[in-house]
Amino acid sequence: MERIYRRLNDRPAARWTVLFIVATAMMMGYFVNDVMSPLETLLEAPPSEGGLGWTPADYGFFSGASGLINVFLLMLFFSGLILDKMGIRFTGRLSCSLMLAGTLLKLFAVTHDFGGARFALLGLELPMSAAMASLGFAVFGVGYEMTGITVSKAMVRWFTGHELAMAMGLQLAMARLGTAAALSISAPIARRFSLSTPLLLAVALLCIGLLAFLVFCVMDRRLDKDTATADSSAQGQSTDEEFRWSDIGITLRSPGFWLITLFCVLFYSAVSPFLKFSTRLMVMKYGVDADVAGFFSSIAPFGTILLTPLFGLVYDRLGRGVTLIITGALLLTAVHFGFALPLHGADVAIVLMVVLSIGYSLAPAALWPCVPKIIPLKCLGTAYSMIFFIQNFGRTVIPTLVGRANESDPSYTTSMLIFGFTALGAALVAVVMLVVDRRKGYGLQKPNIQRP
Repeated sequence: MERIYRRLNDRPAARWTVLFIVATAMMMGYFVNDVMSPLETLLEAPPSEGGLGWTPADYGFFSGASGLINVFLLMLFFSGLILDKMGIRFTGRLSCSLMLAGTLLKLFAVTHDFGGARFALLGLELPMSAAMASLGFAVFGVGYEMTGITVSKAMVRWFTGHELAMAMGLQLAMARLGTAAALSISAPIARRFSLSTPLLLAVALLCIGLLAFLVFCVMDRRLDKDTATADSSAQGQSTDEEFRWSDIGITLRSPGFWLITLFCVLFYSAVSPFLKFSTRLMVMKYGVDADVAGFFSSIAPFGTILLTPLFGLVYDRLGRGVTLIITGALLLTAVHFGFALPLHGADVAIVLMVVLSIGYSLAPAALWPCVPKIIPLKCLGTAYSMIFFIQNFGRTVIPTLVGRANESDPSYTTSMLIFGFTALGAALVAVVMLVVDRRKGYGLQKPNIQRP
């Protein structure tokens, strides 16, 4: 007898196709987010050598600019409200368009001759090229974070009752592939052609990501029609996606939510900003050739491509989610303190980056599947937006501190200690999370796949 599928997401081929489509859009965003990270030495080169003449402090401000609008204008918080109110399809199209607009501004910043003009505001003074690039990165950051929460909610919508944890792991792996590609090929392309060429490639990839999301919109609209064929299913979907102000209160009253949020702030502040500075670290401290330094930096994101889904499968079958999170944070702590030691040589850098890739895979693979165990499904959109919103404080502040630290201490010891103590703080928060899980009974240590 032929099997009858009530909804499109009950078809394995359909939901895995959706995963590939939305993960492609996210992967393009991750590529563009780090496309300028390996270009720090070129950006700081004088204009006569094809650079823009930025200082390490200028680059540090630019690196943290992606969170300016999200944090100080509360845009990431409002992004969650837009997502819950307007739905996945509208928010996804908007976020992809904002990423494209911000990248076009960055392209203008590195290709336009500002004639030595400088931008000054509230005690901040930057070259006009750095100010314009920072504005573009800030606009991009709004779309980038909005895309993240939109994809997360899309995964829950399409994979609830199916392979949700594995889907999240694979989506994250594809996103890290974008980061690894940016760190690997950006500098060689810029040196072979020009400083603007990686950004031209970024614009093209974002156009592909936008088109991919438009295809998702067609499939998601079909899912709405399939859902509407059964009154009970339609009513349940409406309840999940309808925005209610009370959802904010439900989320804010959960101690597990605040522990996950604080962990995210500390853990990702010790990873994402580090990758933006790691290429120059490889050159200045470990003597790696500038053309291949990006490949050293890409070890971490490349390692997560395989390890994150693998650790997600471990969590699905064996549980121990908080244990995995604690282990990942401790490995990250050890790596940063290792970078602070007076050890040199490319082999040292490779070993530390390999260990970093393991820690960078362990914690997120278990962390994100924990969120639906703490937060009710109908509140997830609001919860994700608040987690990412608060997380951006760290991702905005840490790069600025590290940029100034590198300017005063070129040995990178100070900046690596900043990263190390930040990661250690994340590990301590995860230990508290384990205690709270035992008291509240969230089930974070239990396998995601429940066997009869």
